[in-house]
Amino acid sequence: MAKICLYIARLVKAPVGIYIRASFSILSILAKRSVLIVELNIASFPEQRPTATRSGERILIIAPNWIGDAVMSQPLIAMLKRALPTCNIDVLTTPWVAPIYRACTEVNQLIEVPLQHGQLQWRTRVQLAKQLRVANYTSCFVLPNSLKAALIPWLAKIPLRIGYRGEMRFGLINRALANPPKTAREPMIKHYAKLLQLLPTMDSPIDNLITSKPAQLRIPPLDQTEIQLRLSSEKIDPTALYVFAPGAEFGPAKRWPSERFAELATLILQQDAHANIIILGSTSDTEIGQLIQIHTAKLGMNTAHLHNWCGTTSLSQALATIANSKAMVSNDSGLMHIAAALQIPQVAIFGSSDPRHTPPESSKAQVIWLHLPCSPCYQRTCPLGTLACLKEITAAQVFTTLNL
Repeated sequence: MAKICLYIARLVKAPVGIYIRASFSILSILAKRSVLIVELNIASFPEQRPTATRSGERILIIAPNWIGDAVMSQPLIAMLKRALPTCNIDVLTTPWVAPIYRACTEVNQLIEVPLQHGQLQWRTRVQLAKQLRVANYTSCFVLPNSLKAALIPWLAKIPLRIGYRGEMRFGLINRALANPPKTAREPMIKHYAKLLQLLPTMDSPIDNLITSKPAQLRIPPLDQTEIQLRLSSEKIDPTALYVFAPGAEFGPAKRWPSERFAELATLILQQDAHANIIILGSTSDTEIGQLIQIHTAKLGMNTAHLHNWCGTTSLSQALATIANSKAMVSNDSGLMHIAAALQIPQVAIFGSSDPRHTPPESSKAQVIWLHLPCSPCYQRTCPLGTLACLKEITAAQVFTTLNL
């Protein structure tokens, strides 16, 4: 109880010195308002016995919060559908990653909920759990490792709740695998797929299902048409279109310098006078896109064919843009995994992270990773202040790897 109270106190930013007394006060207030019993007393929610998952039953997926992880969960969904052809698979996701699952043909229904990172949102979770209870799901795969992610299916009384052991969620997940340490991590696609072995019964042998088969996404026709119209209006030829994805939401230790992207843009535009380069990313990547344009201009290149689309596309539109490209160059990011799932030729640049754990799963992907003694460090910023793992990767090396 003390650990859970401390966890809640941190979420609501309460002074740690008074977290126990404050937590019991919160429990009393919330109980009166029927919001949620924070103490997580298992007896207060009678447990249903886990039942075997069979064809025709309903399965819920609690989606990851990162785009790349969402892409790498698609093979798990495909394996489930292949093993249980008549089952219905629904995905509970945030609007941010929903377009990934909209591009998954195996998904029956998307349940979009604006759950915020680092916030418990008690009332929202309880109300959602009540709605899910009516759907009579028999099993749920909880892909995030957080306690918050495991709360909803437990409150919804879904009998079989499958996932990896995470933060203080004993009892919330009733069929779990141990999380491997960072030093022994395998590719995420296989990491997710291994959860299949926790299903009581399957119509197909587990060993035949657990593979490292790449993710596969399908672009909705409306998104495809929308991007083709934009490319046409900006006079961009998709047959000579390249995409740069210079951002990385995690932090600068995963970002190849903008000067290097500018040098690469110069090499591409010198090689092909008809080429166009679109820089994709979120609003927070807009400045990086501008810096690439500025550095490219300083190198004497006309930037008319270098387009900064950062912050001007939705994720659905970004998927369609990548699908229309000839090749993409990116850091280890969500867009990297999207290009892999779309089977677009790509060069993926790794710095502080490890391509052995989160590689772009595609035969058309090339990875550049120096694997210096200091990497992978998994830090947001370079602890040595040098960023050598990325700065020592040259534009000429990436250009050669693109094999234009």
